[in-house]
Amino acid sequence: MSFMKKLNLFLIALVYLITPFGLFAQQLGELTVEKIMRDPKWIGTQPSGLNWSENSQNLYFNWNPEGNPADSLYKITPANQTPVRVTDAERQATARERMGVRNKANTKKLLVENGKIVMEDIKTGTKKTLVSLVERASNPSFNLDESKVIFNMGDNIFSLHLSSGEILQLTDFRRGNDQNNGRGRGGNQQSEQDEWLEKDQMALFEVLRDRRERRQSGGRRGSFMMNTESEEPLLPIYTGSKNLSNATLSPDERFVTYALVEFPFSAKRAEVPNYVTESGYTEMINTRPKVGADQSKGEMYVFDRKTNKTYAVNIEDLPGLNDKPDYWNEYPENANKEYTRDVYPSGPSWSEDGKYAVVQFRSSDNKDRWIMLLNPEDGSLKLLDRQRDEAWIGGPGVSGFGGSSGWLPDNKRFWFMSEESGYAHLYTVDVSNGQKKALTSGNFEVYSPSLSNDKKSWYFSSNEVHPGERHFYKMPLDGGARTKITSMEGHNEVVMSPDEKFLAIRYSYTNKPWELFWMPNRAGAEAKQITEGLTDEWKSYNWMEPEVISFKARDGADVYARLYKPKNRPTEGSPAVIFVHGAGYLQNAHKWWSTYFREYMFHNLLAEQGYTVMDIDYRASAGYGRDWRTAIYRHMGGWDLNDNTDGAKYMINELGVDPNSIGIYGGSYGGFITLMALFNEPDVFTSGAALRAVTDWAHYNHGYTSNILNTPVEDSLSYARSSPIYFADGLRGHLLIAHGMIDTNVHFQDVVRLAQRLIELGKDNWEMAVYPLEDHGFVEPSSWTDEYKRILKLFDDTLKKE
Repeated sequence: MSFMKKLNLFLIALVYLITPFGLFAQQLGELTVEKIMRDPKWIGTQPSGLNWSENSQNLYFNWNPEGNPADSLYKITPANQTPVRVTDAERQATARERMGVRNKANTKKLLVENGKIVMEDIKTGTKKTLVSLVERASNPSFNLDESKVIFNMGDNIFSLHLSSGEILQLTDFRRGNDQNNGRGRGGNQQSEQDEWLEKDQMALFEVLRDRRERRQSGGRRGSFMMNTESEEPLLPIYTGSKNLSNATLSPDERFVTYALVEFPFSAKRAEVPNYVTESGYTEMINTRPKVGADQSKGEMYVFDRKTNKTYAVNIEDLPGLNDKPDYWNEYPENANKEYTRDVYPSGPSWSEDGKYAVVQFRSSDNKDRWIMLLNPEDGSLKLLDRQRDEAWIGGPGVSGFGGSSGWLPDNKRFWFMSEESGYAHLYTVDVSNGQKKALTSGNFEVYSPSLSNDKKSWYFSSNEVHPGERHFYKMPLDGGARTKITSMEGHNEVVMSPDEKFLAIRYSYTNKPWELFWMPNRAGAEAKQITEGLTDEWKSYNWMEPEVISFKARDGADVYARLYKPKNRPTEGSPAVIFVHGAGYLQNAHKWWSTYFREYMFHNLLAEQGYTVMDIDYRASAGYGRDWRTAIYRHMGGWDLNDNTDGAKYMINELGVDPNSIGIYGGSYGGFITLMALFNEPDVFTSGAALRAVTDWAHYNHGYTSNILNTPVEDSLSYARSSPIYFADGLRGHLLIAHGMIDTNVHFQDVVRLAQRLIELGKDNWEMAVYPLEDHGFVEPSSWTDEYKRILKLFDDTLKKE
């Protein structure tokens, strides 16, 4: 054979060897767990962190089309909508632009640079240092007429007069106890022992005596002129052993409100052992207390700078402060007991003219939220709105201290979110007469309301069109007709330009990951796609568009779900799998790209292999109103499990799936429901995989669990009927338990305790996979791959017929 012929054959063989591999880099082909669970970069990149420049000329966002180790900052402009990577210098300038507090005219802003307060001219960029002292300054803001700058140093509030340069100390908060045996308000009394020690110290040390004399005479580093607006010396306020929080000056500079918080330092915290460490030694991770542990307590005070007096805000003015919850009736020993509740203050929120102050309170048992008008002259409160729920207060714009709230431009009406109607809606209350008004209503939720620049309209998102869609709306200030601006089916995350001319939209659909779109701010305008971040390999596969359906639960309620039918095969006689999303209060049966994107791809794989898959927004899921959210109160594993069981029955009756071949799986809350399903519904579910599952709610955290089940000491019945470990004897199907060993959220201890229980019960139809280097949310592709290979094997071995 000639040399040229050999060379040609070699080149042909080389082409055959290279071409399939080259094509594979572009073609995904049949799905496997190994392909799905790779580093997510194989899917592509999705834009995030949308942010406009102040002049509305640049839209910045994080993106990574090059597949670098981390995202970079990109920008587009109205004139050039091709993404351009931002230089380091512009990135730093952009970060600085977002910093600072601006005046009303938006011509100047206050910044803190290296502990100094600086005022910058926004147009020219020139800066002037206003405060430069040894102690670091923080939190600068303009006063009501912008003649002064108010700022903090340490625990105290100061003012700087811009024209004279005079600095005044407005408060004198001091740690520890006062020298008058605790007679000052806002502190703790000294014991006789502590008083003796203090007197002994003062007798021994001249420097301590000198410092006290200077402090009591108002002297603080001679550069400060102390309290020249008052004839009396500035009142020292001793915080005792408590922590000062949220010291706030009223717009007229007369009142200072503040909270004193006592933290439960004695609360025992769980430790999580980390076995695989760089040192080779087991290292302990300090995590959190368990539900029912002592919580922090806060009291709110007012300091009147005019009278030089301080007094507590009177929480006895909160109506129903000590109303007993209904569940107490189930415990006879509570019949003659007093029910007392701590409250947590938030605010105040002052009207812009400084005339009114609104304070919000939450009860320690999570069942009440009060919106109160504060009279700062005496600390009394007047009710504006009370939200009471025998389960717990929550929902969009309601959860968290203060929630979404603020003032309307008339400085008389305060706006807030409430679930009073059963769904999270926008309300106002006139603080001058107490008149309340609902601005939105209906069987849908409102999200993130904000006022327009001219203060004549509202902008917000809602799921009015469908529980699984989100759109952007505009509405008149006093309510009325809503104008839907966005039109793309799915989720429209809108960030509006400061001049309100354009909308930047992060948009996705069920089978289309997030991309950036741009459109003018008007209904019916075309949305233009800006980014294309998906890889050719991802796009080569025909990803399913799951049906978003609803079925009737046993009580007649409509339950929404995603449905994946077998590809190119009938559903009749097919094995089926139910996926249970985590977090409890989370929505996944929607029309946008899921945070459970790995599970979405896994469901495509299952459908490819002949499974019918259902992903259910069971009771307690987000997006469906108050009654859906609180349906699990005092019984987790009740209606939420019923909805998943009813979903299985729907697939049997309506789709013809094999009733003896239904599996279930999920992580975190989904792992919990999986355990409850296998332990309590063994006739429905043949097998299940419980991932990072809660097995006993008495071992979970306080903030989440006490909302739903109260506390173990006060409501042990709720914990007994809601914790899988008490039902483990009901296991008949096949169970896979998978858990990260350094899980600081749901501790590995949870499944260790369950394993011991299963051993003692003589159960042998279960197995456990542990991941030594994983926390609650897995990170390593190898861990994801191992876990889901085990899940697939479980279902193939137990659900598929030969």
